[in-house]
Amino acid sequence: MSVFSPELTHREATVPLASFIKPFHAHYFSRTVGTPFRKRKYAFAGLPGLMPLVRAFLDTSAAERSTDYRFLFTLLGSELANNAIAHSLSSENGQTYSLTVDRGANGMTLTCQDQGTRHPMASGPLTAPALAALQPDAGLGSGPGIGLGLVNALADRWGDNGNPKFRQVWFHLSYDLSDSPWTQIEGEQ
Repeated sequence: MSVFSPELTHREATVPLASFIKPFHAHYFSRTVGTPFRKRKYAFAGLPGLMPLVRAFLDTSAAERSTDYRFLFTLLGSELANNAIAHSLSSENGQTYSLTVDRGANGMTLTCQDQGTRHPMASGPLTAPALAALQPDAGLGSGPGIGLGLVNALADRWGDNGNPKFRQVWFHLSYDLSDSPWTQIEGEQ
């Protein structure tokens, strides 16, 4: 006789990385330097539990850069991925979102394309609140636009295609962070 046990449904399972990633994409997640690329694209299932894999993809994409650059690129890219999961149909059963990294001579551009907004929305570009208006004690996730506020404040430029049916949000981060607000934040500590 089988007895249903609700606590078993909340346990974690460890599965081989190969069950998610095809062998020819394994270097996208290895966090190693030396795999040259101009463009790298990967589609992720819209599951919050895969965010460590997303961060590995982002960190590996910037592996040849400084620790600060890798951290900042991974932070901002994670915000776009979290938005795709939280606000789009990408988190519905079996859906995905894709991240595309374009590496140029002066910096990298990340584009996140999702499956479209969950709620009806007029066409047009997204906007982000100014970080100065955010209260530090409000906590992350307490309001809309916090992630885009970070992207707005710390990326060189960002934007989107304005199409809520298949949103593409992107940011560009220059390799040289010397004039970046990131270095000013770091210097104030």
